Amino acid sequence: MEEKTDALPPIADFSAWYNEILRRAEIMDVRYPVKGLYVWYPFGFAIRKNTYNRLRALLDVDHQETLFPLLIPDHEFMKEAEHIKGFEEEVYWVTRGGLSELDVKLALRPTSETSIYPMYALWVRSHADLPLKLYQIVNTFRYETKHTRPLIRLREITSFKEAHTVHCTWEEAAAQVEEAVRLYTEFYTGLAVPVLISRRPDWDKFPGADYTIAVDTIMPDGKTLQIGTAHHLGTHFSKTFGITYEDLNGEQQLAYQTCYGISERCIASVISVHGDDTGLVLPPSVAPVQVAIIPIIIGKRRDEVLSAAEGLLTELKSMGIRAELDTRDMRPGAKYYHWELHGVPLRLELGPRDIDAGTIVAVDRFKVKRQISSAAEVGPLLDEIQETIRNRAEGAREAKIRLCYSIDEIRSAVQGGVAVASWCGDRACADQIEAETDAALLGSDLRGPYNERLLDTGCIVCKKNGTAALIGRSY
Repeated sequence: MEEKTDALPPIADFSAWYNEILRRAEIMDVRYPVKGLYVWYPFGFAIRKNTYNRLRALLDVDHQETLFPLLIPDHEFMKEAEHIKGFEEEVYWVTRGGLSELDVKLALRPTSETSIYPMYALWVRSHADLPLKLYQIVNTFRYETKHTRPLIRLREITSFKEAHTVHCTWEEAAAQVEEAVRLYTEFYTGLAVPVLISRRPDWDKFPGADYTIAVDTIMPDGKTLQIGTAHHLGTHFSKTFGITYEDLNGEQQLAYQTCYGISERCIASVISVHGDDTGLVLPPSVAPVQVAIIPIIIGKRRDEVLSAAEGLLTELKSMGIRAELDTRDMRPGAKYYHWELHGVPLRLELGPRDIDAGTIVAVDRFKVKRQISSAAEVGPLLDEIQETIRNRAEGAREAKIRLCYSIDEIRSAVQGGVAVASWCGDRACADQIEAETDAALLGSDLRGPYNERLLDTGCIVCKKNGTAALIGRSY
């Protein structure tokens, strides 16, 4: 891809910055000739691979990975009326095979409940089969009619991780929802992405769920992005699909279920939350290239410098560090720009003077320069950079959260961030908040210190007892 060296749009102009960084940093190509479908560049796909490998490692402790078909027959898909009503305008249908009309039309999965649960009904027989915890990472299709945006709002979600679990009791399923929230919190901590966790209002929960817990982050423009959900499904789907088990007394019981998902919005959050006016800022945990080595060629010592740089590369790779040696015929400044744009956490410069002094120049993504004496110092330095990125992101999030005690304060807060206010849970009060602020009531029971801070305040509308609610504008 041809490299541009003119300035990026500032991240303050987030929409322009985001569109440009996807292209320049070689994450996704938007030129595929179907609206809402995009192509991963190899560099972007490497970010994806590193990120989802971390997610797999967390899940594989007590989940099993599987794969269910993309196509769902109409008669299974339409069994679950409430669930389907939530997706009916988004479904792609396959109606022909070659030149022949299909006897049964087939849905491209918008989500997989109706493809997985008929099989669960066959697999689950006894309490000894439970809990059942499976997940898959697949593409899903939704005919998105709103403005599409790569990684954020798509017609093909290429990287949808969905877990589906089955339990004996409602309480065990509720505990699994909390475990999903814990896993997601750990996952995003590893990405240095700060999150907000709340319970979606009943009118905004997953179709067919008893309740939904959502994970959001705050983007640079102050809007929220939902980057994970966990749903307690109760017996809603087990009734429809006949998922029952024989209990200890030999009686048949309906099973309780959960499901929880993360899409490539997790990549969008890494790009957006950490990026700056120079380009990507990738945490070492997921950066395809953690260290870029730049040989400084001066005079007659070219071979000596290259040999030392290659030795440094070999040493770093032997330590498990993802490193690259940049030997392109370019000026050092152009190489610096390239690796900064691509978010590489650490740059090592090595020239004749450094060889003579027995040192290496280390420059982190924030252009802080220091001298190190050996490759052994790189690992701790990457850990320090990871922590710096996390602290920066948490500071940026806190700056965008405002506790509010009046509608006017909410109206002001959502112009460039989110509001947290007390809400009683009543739909009429939520409607009034939304009507008067042009923002959405995203969730209640917001986790963190917010309930304590709002302890002495009642609902911001009716003054009845309430919990901390998250209010803002979202993607």
